[in-house]
Amino acid sequence: MTFVRRPSSAWQLRTRSLALGQRTLVMGVLNVTPDSFSDGGIYFGTHVAVEHALAMLDEGADIIDIGGESTRPGSQALCPEDEQDRVLPVIEGILHERPAAVLSVDTYKARTAMAAVTAGAEILNDVSAFQWDPDMAPACAQLHCGLVLMHTRGRPGAWRTQRRLAPEDVVPMVKSGLARALEGASAAGVERERIILDPGYGFGKTFDDNYPLLAHLGELLALGQPLLAGVSRKSFLGRTVAAAIGADDVPVHARSNATLAATTAAILAGASIVRVHDVRPAVEAAAIADSILAAL
Repeated sequence: MTFVRRPSSAWQLRTRSLALGQRTLVMGVLNVTPDSFSDGGIYFGTHVAVEHALAMLDEGADIIDIGGESTRPGSQALCPEDEQDRVLPVIEGILHERPAAVLSVDTYKARTAMAAVTAGAEILNDVSAFQWDPDMAPACAQLHCGLVLMHTRGRPGAWRTQRRLAPEDVVPMVKSGLARALEGASAAGVERERIILDPGYGFGKTFDDNYPLLAHLGELLALGQPLLAGVSRKSFLGRTVAAAIGADDVPVHARSNATLAATTAAILAGASIVRVHDVRPAVEAAAIADSILAAL
């Protein structure tokens, strides 16, 4: 088996930098939504969301990624004001308890991005890679924060009806899309040392499209940026496990073992950051994967 050694780099955030390449960073998912595919409604409320964030930090999360709008297939967009009503009190609450916490906000809206960074977020995680709001790229250039640009194929409303790609076409499609995103970021004035790339598992990819993207993740390092992988509890994992055990489906919360397998594979294939719902198991799996990479 071929493993991918990740280059060392420093990810420049709003007020600090994070070292990448030697130790995998774990980003904990905090969905402050009633309708996210995995945990919608569970942390929908400032107090319970803050408590869960603190618990993830105690379990070893390096970053907390706060999302106020679901991007599950068929989801409906929120107005920026409603999104901000969900995420800004959570940012304030976490930083009140843990002033040094590194917070990311999962948004593609420039107005929410501006408000979130003003409130103390260090990172913006744009699942559209600047495709869904023309003001997002210039806003990020102005904010000088860390940035995750994710590949998305179309809008959530179209994902269920998209045609399946040939396996050999998946990685080139994602690579070219992320290259265009990088060009747009540079044109807007975003510094490259602030950018992480995410291939967008499940975002406009049908179930089997995700496996070539996982197997060949390291090819995206040719774009010159560190990589983030978010495979936690994804539907393609549930479908594969269901077929293996002869079940009709595997519920979201029964995908922990599959998530660990895919997350470990992503680290060994070149990911410097993993985005997960269950932090402690991911921290432990990352420690093993990092030790394997250190032995290369």
